[in-house]
Order: sequence, then structure tokens, then C-alpha cells
Amino acid sequence: MSFWSRIVNVVRSDRLSREIDEELASHIAEAVRQGRDPAEARRAFGSSLRQRERSRDVRVAVWLDSIRADAVFGWRQLAKRKVLSAAAILSLGIAIGACTGAFRLIDALLLRPLPVAAPERLYDLSRRVASVVVKPNTYDAWAYPDFRLMRAAVKGQAELIAVSYAGRVDLTYKSDAEMEKAYLQYVSGWMFQAFGLRPAVGRLLSETDDLMPRARPFAVLSHDYWTRRFGQDPKVVGRTFRMGDDVYEIAGVVAGPFTGTEAGTMTDVFVPTMMNPFVTRDDATWFRTLASVNPGVPLEPLRQKLDSTSRAFETERAKGFTGMSRANRERFVNQVLLMEPAAAGASGLQQDYRHALQALAVLVALVLWIACANVANLLTAQAAARSREMALRVSIGAGRWRLVQLVLIESAWLGFLAAAAGACFAWWSAPFVVSRINPPDNPARIALPADWRVLEFALGLTLAVTLLFGLVPALRASAVRPASALRGGSDPHARKRLMNGIVAVQVAFCFLVIYVAGLFAATFDRLSHKPVGFSTARILALDTVAPRPQPAFYWDQVAEHLRRLPGVEDAALAGWALPGGNSWNGFVSINGAPPGPVLVYFLPVSPGWLDTMKMRLIDGRDFRPDDTTPGSAIVNETFASQFFPGQNPIGQFYARGPNRFQIVGVAADAPYRNIREAIPPVALVPFHSRNQDGSLQPSREETFLVRTARLNPLTMAGLLRHEVSAFQPAFRVSNIRTQEELVEAQTVRERLLAMLALFFASVALLLSAVGLYGVLDYSVLRRQREIGIRRAIGARSTGIARLVTANVFSMMLVGAVTGLGAGIAAARYVESLLYQVKATEWSVLALPALTILVAALVAALPAVIRAIHIDPAKMLRSE
Repeated sequence: MSFWSRIVNVVRSDRLSREIDEELASHIAEAVRQGRDPAEARRAFGSSLRQRERSRDVRVAVWLDSIRADAVFGWRQLAKRKVLSAAAILSLGIAIGACTGAFRLIDALLLRPLPVAAPERLYDLSRRVASVVVKPNTYDAWAYPDFRLMRAAVKGQAELIAVSYAGRVDLTYKSDAEMEKAYLQYVSGWMFQAFGLRPAVGRLLSETDDLMPRARPFAVLSHDYWTRRFGQDPKVVGRTFRMGDDVYEIAGVVAGPFTGTEAGTMTDVFVPTMMNPFVTRDDATWFRTLASVNPGVPLEPLRQKLDSTSRAFETERAKGFTGMSRANRERFVNQVLLMEPAAAGASGLQQDYRHALQALAVLVALVLWIACANVANLLTAQAAARSREMALRVSIGAGRWRLVQLVLIESAWLGFLAAAAGACFAWWSAPFVVSRINPPDNPARIALPADWRVLEFALGLTLAVTLLFGLVPALRASAVRPASALRGGSDPHARKRLMNGIVAVQVAFCFLVIYVAGLFAATFDRLSHKPVGFSTARILALDTVAPRPQPAFYWDQVAEHLRRLPGVEDAALAGWALPGGNSWNGFVSINGAPPGPVLVYFLPVSPGWLDTMKMRLIDGRDFRPDDTTPGSAIVNETFASQFFPGQNPIGQFYARGPNRFQIVGVAADAPYRNIREAIPPVALVPFHSRNQDGSLQPSREETFLVRTARLNPLTMAGLLRHEVSAFQPAFRVSNIRTQEELVEAQTVRERLLAMLALFFASVALLLSAVGLYGVLDYSVLRRQREIGIRRAIGARSTGIARLVTANVFSMMLVGAVTGLGAGIAAARYVESLLYQVKATEWSVLALPALTILVAALVAALPAVIRAIHIDPAKMLRSE
């Protein structure tokens, strides 16, 4: 009989059995027709059951049939123990789903290669520069003249590609009143060819589009944007849109899933780098440089050639830095070029979340192990209850491997049902986490395909989990001794030691997860309650743009109009809102001395900005309407203590390049870029800036800060947006955010880590409690007779409780001490994710200790109650 027929017969098992029975009956009937006695014919034929089994073994694949039979039996066992099975499936499902969801995130952000030709040969060029702080600073921004020199230097060895940081821009396909936002990147015209990309419609950018500044305003759309915005309309080619003063023609659409080189941002529009206004400036760094290295080219000589080219460029440029100190100039020139693998692209989101995702992956893995240990303990207890069944199977000829197979297939049922439940959790959880990575007004957009990579991971994880929690119970079950088990004399202590050991490991991992969750929660709590130096309540930030620079008094008129509106307490102007807006910095000189090594940050603000923000003016005065830049300045406390220690800074001067400023006031410290950073020296300068001819410089985009009288300032957002455009038609509000949102956006990562860590800590605690309950319940079940005898001779309830829980609680103590040591060691690994939290703080240490203690008492209570209510007479009669 063919192999395929034997496989098919396994599936049609019942029909095959009937056919065999009919064949056996026909043989006996034939013997009777030949004159033999029916009883004698049956005796001569032998056992019908044995003949059926022999015939069946010939016609089916025996190994597959045994698996089928064990699968049917395993399913019946699960259905028989519905509550236990549901608890195991749910706990494993959450853990498997969390692991799969974490893998989807990590894969999409850090591992998945870009959909381009030879992504493994892509490298991101960055520079490491010595800093006045402890750690060197690494950044990957470049100036275009430097890029051109480096590209020429490595021609034939690698192709360099300029790719700007993806940013949200305002563009319109119709009138200014119909502005919309899109993510845009300036890219080298030869990028598409170097990446092996093809157009879906039209054509892609080429090198001829990227030769002369502002010469060829063409754009290419991503396939995703083309689908969402235009419904894949092929007539989009040739249409135009306006961005600022430039009108772009759509040349084509790139085919496939390519949406840029920044993981976490899906670029909608690509335009040539030559259209960027900073393309000719050697002092503006605004894009990343990707290197596509040719096959066989060694990396180190290539890096050294790029490094020497860039260093020569910076050395020549530094000759014009007359206001820079020698130390700063040397630090600036002596930068080291680095080449980092960029198969998955390069983005700030990767840098911000790489360490956080790694920590999250470790927490998820620990929860998975706790779930596996929990189910293993439950299955071990179940195996003890089935020891007589296993002994009978051995007695009638079952081999050890067959018993292992039986238990493993039951475990596989649990594993794959849990994987199905986990798939639902992973499908929901990964997008949920992504939605909370960035602030609501600028959400992260990460492709999370459920493709073969995710499927392979999920299947491999399910198989590993099945072996992890099923192998030990299977081996224990297969090692049963029939004579001892049938007499009821199997050794319970070995199983108890194994289960207690698993409890200790569970508690250690649970302590570690809760401890790390406490560190993240404490970090978020301290960051979210950190004073910011001004009042965030009831303030709206209105980012306002104009199609072309507008005179300074237009901005003043709009601010004054907003102040007169009902429901508005005050309004002021600033270059951007704090914290986390733009950054303007430089080195300053004090009293004619050379510029120092400390960077100073600047912010242009209008008179009254301090009052609008309710920022304390410590000394001096506010700006007056006639104050301009350069001229007056208000510095913060850090600036005063850094440059004028022990002196009164009022009336003192500082210079930045040729511009000289007199300090007229000192304001309270406030975060500038990030609330995690130490407060830098900050100088507030007048909003109005004068050109060299003395005229006021016009401005194209600024931010109105409006303090409202309403508790929820967003109720006035629509009115304010309308009033800005109605009063000055050239102005348009492109974005509105509350000041509270701006501050909360600084803690997005910490909030996300705290939320996820506390969730996994809760799951770990619940699983550990269930596992502890299972062990204690098993202990009481196995020691019922002993407890009954102790009760009969007068043992107190407290003694019985101590008898039941002493061993388990001692193992918990061992696990807690081990978890504490592991937690303190882990705190060093996640140190970069913490803020002003010490690993040995009492509050951090108390959280896992108290929660595990409470969970243990709750889990032990049912077993203790059951033990102290055992009826001694009934136990003795049962023997």
C-alpha cells in the first residue's frame, strides 16, 4: 500500500475499522461455508481484536495514527477540565500575544529591512564630537557642500545619498484656504535609482533633477500617499501643489511599499535636495547621509577616506570662526566620522526607543517564562493525579516515548489555543502602543504587517513555549513506576521539590518585573511633576504661518486683537513654544573675552511674554515695545550663575558674534528643549529684530501664546483660529496645541514605559499567584491523611497553616532575594531610561515586596482554609 494511502487511512479511521471488521467477518463466513464449525473457525482465526490491529497497522501510518489518537484524547482531557484549561490558555495567550506584539514593534522599527535593493549595504554616516559634558555627542546631520566633497571622494566605491529629516509641511493643491499637511523629504535625485525603485505611474526623480538650486521643482509621491489622498488616480501626474513660495509638479509615484528611510515616519512627498533653501550654505546641517557601499569594498578604508574629506572641509570652514575659542574650534574640527548599519533605515525614533524596546522585550520574556512555569506547575500537579493512569498504560505495553508524546500533545493543544488567543492580543496591542509613541498632533506612523516574518516568529515561539512548559511534566509522567504507582506509593516529595523550585523562580522573575516597573513608574511620576518654571494651565499655542514674510507690526496687531477677544486674559508672541520647539544656540563672549565652551540658547519673545506664561521675573524689567534684537536681553538664573557668579548681571553685556546685548532682567529657569535635560543658559531676546540697515525684519512663521479665562482652552481653539485669519488674511493657524500637551509630550516615552511595565507586572503577579495557589492546593491534596492525623491528635489551626505554607513561603523568600539582586543589577542596564530614581530607594524596593506578599497571602488563603477544615474521622475512614 502506498505511503499516501496510509496517510489517508489515518483520516478515515472509523471507516477503515468498519472495512477491516467486514473483511474479518467475510473470512469467517467463508470458513463456515466450507463446512467448518463457526466456533472452531473463530478459534482458529484467533483474537479478532489482535487481527484487526495487525491489519490496521499494515494499512495506516502507525506513527501518525498514534498522534491522531493522542490528539483526540488530549482534546477530551482539556474539555474535561474546562476551568484549568481556560486559565492556562488565557495566561499563555496573554504572554504569547505580548511577545508577538513586542516583536512586531521591534521588527518594524529596528529590524525590518527597507524595501530597497541590497539594504544590507546601507550605512548611516554620523559624527562623534567631544563635548563639555561627560559623554561625547553623536549626530548625523550634514551640510550639503561637505556632502558633495565626500561623494566625489568615494566615487566608484560607494554611492552617497542625501535624505533630509522627514517633516510635516503645509501644502495646497488649490487655494491657501485649503492647506493640508503632509510628510516631506528632500532627497538626492539619484536615490530612487540607487535603491532599485520603479515608478507606479509617471517617472521618478533623477540626477538631472538635482543639479542646480531651485531649478527643477518636481515631486514624487509615495504609493501609500497616492492611495490615501488620490485613490490611485493616474491623472495625478502633472498636477501641481504649492509649498511656501514654490510650486511643484508631480512627476510620478514610486511603486511598492517604500515610504522613506525613517522608521516611524511614512513620507508622503519626495522633492530634490536642490529645492532646499539651505543647500548652498556650509553652516547649515539639515539632512542625513546614507552610503550604499559597493560589493567587496572594505569599510574601514572607506570610512577613513570619508573622515579625512569631511575633516578637511570643517578645518577650512573653521578658519572663518573668528569669535570661537581655540578649544571649541579644536573640538569642532576633531570630529570622528562613524558608519552605522542602516538596513532598517535611520530615524530619531529608533534612537529614542531602541533601549526602551529592548527593556520591554526583556520584561515580556520574563512574563512569558512566568506563564510557562505556571502552566508547568499546573500540569505537574495534574500528572500526579494521573499517575495511576500512566502506570496502567505502562503495564499494558506503552513505551516511555508514547507517554511523553501523549503529554506533549496535550501541551501542544494548550500552546496552539493560547497562540490563537495571543494572536488577537498581538493584533490589537502593537497598534495601540504605536498610537501612544508620539503626541496626538504628530502621531508615529509605523507599518505593522502581519507577514511571514511575524508568522514564523509566532510559530517558533509557540513550539518553544510548548516544549518549555510541557517537557518537564511529560518526562515526569513517563518516569512512572507501575508497581509503586498502583500501590499509591509514588514519591510525592520529588514532585513537591520540583514545584517549589519553580515557584521560587517564578517569584524571582515576578519580583524583577515589578521592581523594574516601579523604576519606570517612579521616573514618570517625577518627570510629570517636575516644576517647569511657568504655569501651563489655560494656555494655547497657535503656530501661525504666512505665504511670505510679513512686516513685524502685522504680528503685533494680531496679538493685540487677540488680547481684546472675550475669554482671553492675555496674549504674546514667541518664536516657538517651550519646551521642545526649535533650537537656536551659540557661544557668547562676556566683557570682550573669547567665547566660552558653554552653549547658550536663545528665544525671541514679545513684551508681556513673561506675564502671559506667568514666569517669575526675579530681577530687572520686562521688554519694552521699543526693545529690539540686537540690544536688550533677559537671561535665566542658570545664565546668570554660569557667566556672572556672585555678581548682579543687570546692566552687564554679552556678545554673540558682532551683536552686543545688555542684560535688563533675570527670569526663572524653565526647560528649553527637554524636561529631562539640565536647565541650560537661556537668553530671551526681543521679538523684533533689525536688519543691518536698521529696518525691522519681516517674519513668515511665529507662535501666538494665548492665556484663556476658560478651564479648557481648547473650547476657544476654533474662535482663535478664525479670528487670526479674519483680522489678517495673510495669516493662517497651522497647528493649535495646549501648553499642557506640550509639556506632557515630553514624557510620552516614560508614560508608555510605565503603563506597559505596570501592565506586565500585574500579569506577572497574577500568574505567580495562580501558580502559588496550584502548588499549595496540590500540597494539601497530597497530605490530607497526614493533616487529618495531626488534627486528630490536637494540632492547632496555626500549626496546620504553618505546615502547609512553610516550605512554599521559604522558597518565595529565596526567590524574592534572588529577584532583588537581579533587579539592582538590571537597574544599571535601564539607567538611561530613568530620571532621578535610585535603585535602592525604599519606595522602589517596597513595591514588589508588598505586592508579592499580599498576593501570596490571598493565594494561600483557600488552601489554608481547606487544610484546617479537613475532617480527621473522614480521612481515617477513607483508608
